Amino acid sequence: MPFKTALTEALGIAIPVVQGGMQWVGYAELASAVSNAGGLGLLTALTQPSAEDLRKEIRRCRTMTKKPFGVNLTLLPAMVPPDYDAYAQVVIDEGVKIVETAGNSPGKIIKKLKTAGITILHKCTTVRHALSAQKMGVDFLSIDGFECAGHVGEHDIPNFILLRRAAQELKIPFIASGGYADGEGLAGALSLGACGINMGTRFMCTVEAPIHENIKKAIVNATEDDTELVLRRWKNTSRLFKNKVAVQALEVERNGTGEFSEIAPFVSGKRGREVFINGDPDYGVWTAGTVMGLIHDIPTCEVLLKRIEKEAEQTIQRISGLVQPAAKL
Repeated sequence: MPFKTALTEALGIAIPVVQGGMQWVGYAELASAVSNAGGLGLLTALTQPSAEDLRKEIRRCRTMTKKPFGVNLTLLPAMVPPDYDAYAQVVIDEGVKIVETAGNSPGKIIKKLKTAGITILHKCTTVRHALSAQKMGVDFLSIDGFECAGHVGEHDIPNFILLRRAAQELKIPFIASGGYADGEGLAGALSLGACGINMGTRFMCTVEAPIHENIKKAIVNATEDDTELVLRRWKNTSRLFKNKVAVQALEVERNGTGEFSEIAPFVSGKRGREVFINGDPDYGVWTAGTVMGLIHDIPTCEVLLKRIEKEAEQTIQRISGLVQPAAKL
């Protein structure tokens, strides 16, 4: 039976699964495949070098799917920040109805998008930040547990606690993010109060993900122990795939002088992008979650999402069967 949650109802999707808005991964090939399979695919705005390039990617995605898809717009700290307002304007102009926001001081962008009638999913790593975003008028919150890839925040709270705290505090629906790869995880997230899940690392390891096959195989061969937490010293903690460069970066962080310039060459985003192109998992740092321990194959997005749907249904039915009617006296 099809799922019916606040997420599926609001977004017009069949399966309550959102593809993470991953840098250098969220292109039209993946977003359209996820949407065609019944989930919500996301284009990553900052993967495109300019707002006009994002416009082209949105139009390209529309040639590949007729289903709903969205755009991820993450506001990152930078000496010379991207023109976020221009990216947001392209989203509005192109009629995209769903945006995932994340990052620093998103209030102005959220207001602009909400004024245009866009449904907003905002990512947070703490309940405190989620409450602030709720006041800004976002429609859904994506709650990122400590298990997630990339920026994990500085509080180290896993989803089992974070989701229950979100359910206690929030008045709007929320999605569980970080540590999800299968239907059992979806069923668990729903039981903890979420209305769906967000998956990043799992979607990297699909046929349609536009990254080198060697990187997909590295994820399949990895375990839950194969990540490193880097940049904690600068309160910008990132969970990275445990490769030679990440280990070197961590060594510099622990034993260096504390100057960021020492570690900067090791955490270069440019080298990380090249990993997905040249297929060398040790060429630069790249993000991956502890959920790698649950990933054992490289399916199409359709096969993956149908499997997740079936597993979640079976899990919910199995759990329901544990509750027996009271015996009559």
